[in-house]
Amino acid sequence: MSLQLKIDYPATLPDALQKTREQFEQEAKWAMAVKLFEMKRISSGMAAELVGTDRVSFLLNLHHYGVAMIDLTEDELLTDLENA
Repeated sequence: MSLQLKIDYPATLPDALQKTREQFEQEAKWAMAVKLFEMKRISSGMAAELVGTDRVSFLLNLHHYGVAMIDLTEDELLTDLENA
């Protein structure tokens, strides 16, 4: 099941950003997904699903938003290595 989020924005906003309406809306979805991922609120897989891409493509595009693909503390990294 899929739900829909409706966000009102000024009709002039896409033009001001030199984007089409579709490009702006897709960029807004990416920005939301990336931020939720960065805040560790959702997984990379869920974020990828939100923007309609695969997980690898999502991760490879994080640098466009200044977000690290892997953001682990030293303890988290050591735990991951021990469990590998």
